[in-house]
Amino acid sequence: WNKYFADNEVKDQIARDVARTHPDIHFFNNQDGSSLEHKQCMKRTLFVFAKLNPGLAYVQGMNELHAPLLWTFKTDPDKAESEHAEADAFFCFMEIMSEFRDHFCKQLDNSSSGIRATMTRLLEYLQICDWELWDHLVNRMNIDPQYFAFRWITLMCSQEFHFPDLIRLWDTFLADPKGRLESLLRFCVAMLVSARDMLLAGDFASNLKLLQSYPPTDVNILLNKAEQLQSELS
Repeated sequence: WNKYFADNEVKDQIARDVARTHPDIHFFNNQDGSSLEHKQCMKRTLFVFAKLNPGLAYVQGMNELHAPLLWTFKTDPDKAESEHAEADAFFCFMEIMSEFRDHFCKQLDNSSSGIRATMTRLLEYLQICDWELWDHLVNRMNIDPQYFAFRWITLMCSQEFHFPDLIRLWDTFLADPKGRLESLLRFCVAMLVSARDMLLAGDFASNLKLLQSYPPTDVNILLNKAEQLQSELS
């Protein structure tokens, strides 16, 4: 019975998060019934992941990493391919989580593979690429990356941009030969550097607001900037 109630608790948490996933996108929220099927698919995938990984189970935010994958496979114009969307999305979700799972594990927050270490790497990259901006944010403003970079990294920027732009971003992250995490971190540095004028001119409150609600920006410009930064970080 303990296992039964524990499973139901996980299912309830997953259901709450799935219900809030991209409510502005027709694929996830419509009246024709297809979105219900898509949400059921997400619930199954996330619950199976939790059962296969009892040490980690399900953590809020994993739904954000599964959603773009399911959308991509399910909207494949080749019907023969889209029929296998649930299995394909599950496989790719497992691949992503194999690299990013430690960011969701609170017990590993202070380890070399935990989220704090990754946020430290992000600041180190910023220091290399733009020392003045790094000094302003870290030493003068004393802005803890926990306030913004935690979400950027753990959710792979899935809440910072509109869904079509997110698909474009992930296409780059997942295909980068240097690795998904490296690609993501370079992009995060590009986000900071691209907003440097506003950040250098702002105070603590305005900078925090900007970083937690990144202004609308052409993602292609940010991706090009991230590509330019690659030589500095190699």
